[in-house]
Amino acid sequence: MFLKGKKLVITGVLNPDSIAFHSARIAQEQGAEIVLTGFGRGLRITERTAKRLPSPAPVYELDIMDDDHMESLVATLTQEWGSLDGALHSIGFAPGDALGGNFLHTPAESATTAFGVSAFSYKTLAMGLLPLMEKAGGGSLVTLDFDNSQAWPGYDWMGVAKAALQATTRYLAGYLGPKGIRVNAVSAGPLKTMAAKSIPGFEVFEGVWSDRSPLPWDETNPEPVARMVALLLSDWMPMTTGEVIHVDGGFHALAAGIPDAE
Repeated sequence: MFLKGKKLVITGVLNPDSIAFHSARIAQEQGAEIVLTGFGRGLRITERTAKRLPSPAPVYELDIMDDDHMESLVATLTQEWGSLDGALHSIGFAPGDALGGNFLHTPAESATTAFGVSAFSYKTLAMGLLPLMEKAGGGSLVTLDFDNSQAWPGYDWMGVAKAALQATTRYLAGYLGPKGIRVNAVSAGPLKTMAAKSIPGFEVFEGVWSDRSPLPWDETNPEPVARMVALLLSDWMPMTTGEVIHVDGGFHALAAGIPDAE
C-alpha cells in the first residue's frame, strides 16, 4: 500500500461520481488516513457521501474564501493529527455570467470570483496547511485542472482561471520546494461529474474527445484520474513538482484524430 501511514486532506467531495471521492477511496485503499471538507449547502451531501467510502471519514467545514474556516480546520488537524502529509485541492467555481459564451460581457467581479475560488484558493490551502506539512517534513499537494492551452466554447472565464491555476502550481512548486513540499496538477479529460453539469455545452467536450483521444476515453469513469492523484500524493514521485500531468487519453498530444491504420 503506497499511501500507508499518510494523513491527507481531500477537498471537493460531493457525490460518489466526483474525482475527489474516487481519490479519497483509493487513498484509503492504499493505507491513508483521510479527512474530507465541504461547506454550505453541500456540507450535508459530503457527510452522506463520506459514509460510502471504505471507511467513513470525518468531514470538516471549509469555505476556502473564509479565513476563519481555514484557521479552524488547521486547529482541528493540529489537535487530531499534529502533522499532515498532503492534500487534494478540488475546488472551483465561476458565476453563471462568467460561462456559457458570455466572455465578452462578464463583469469584473464575476471574473474575480472565478479566479479567487478556482486558482488563488490553491495558494490559500497550501499556506494554511503549510505548518502541518512542515511538521511532517514535507509532503505533496495536488490540484485538479482541465486543459486550457486552447479556448473552449462556453468555458470562458473558468478557462482563464484554470490557466491561472497552472501558473499557481508552478509558483507554489518554486516557493515550497525548499520546504520539501511537491506541488502538481492533474489535467483530466471531461468527466460527467456534478461540476461538469454546470458547464453550458459540456456535450461539445465529449464529442471532441471521442474523435481525437488516441485511447478510448470513458467520461463516466473517474478512476484513472483518481489513481494519478493518489500516486502524486505518495512518495513514489519524489522528484516531480510543478507539473501538469495529463490524464486525458492522450487528447492533449494530438492536433487531430489519427485515422485507423487499417
